[in-house]
Amino acid sequence: QASDIAHTMQHWHIYQKWNGRFFEECYKAYIEGRAEKDPTEGWYKGELGFYDFYIIPLAKKLKECGVFGVSSDEYLNYALQNRSEWEKRGQQVVADLSYKVNRKFNKSKRRSVLGSASTSEAETEETQEE
Repeated sequence: QASDIAHTMQHWHIYQKWNGRFFEECYKAYIEGRAEKDPTEGWYKGELGFYDFYIIPLAKKLKECGVFGVSSDEYLNYALQNRSEWEKRGQQVVADLSYKVNRKFNKSKRRSVLGSASTSEAETEETQEE
């Protein structure tokens, strides 16, 4: 259990890196039709719930059983700090991630459309987009 979510109990920048990658993966699945729900809807609240009902209780159990020795305190502290930081900054983080993935996937979607269209069709499409 702990290895799958270890990034949530590490430094904020580590958590952000892996949270962002997971968000991007979910968003890509959504725009490709492999997922029904847009991850931007509910990502902020979902992370809070994930911390409250899974991450923090797990970090407390890991501390109680002492499986990671003195590092258990560290994991719990990082989980609590990341949860607090997410509460403050998470909505902006989601907005930034959403902007980033929209640009990335709309650009690649546009490239694939342009690559498959003839030059005149591609030029018409570009002009219509502007």
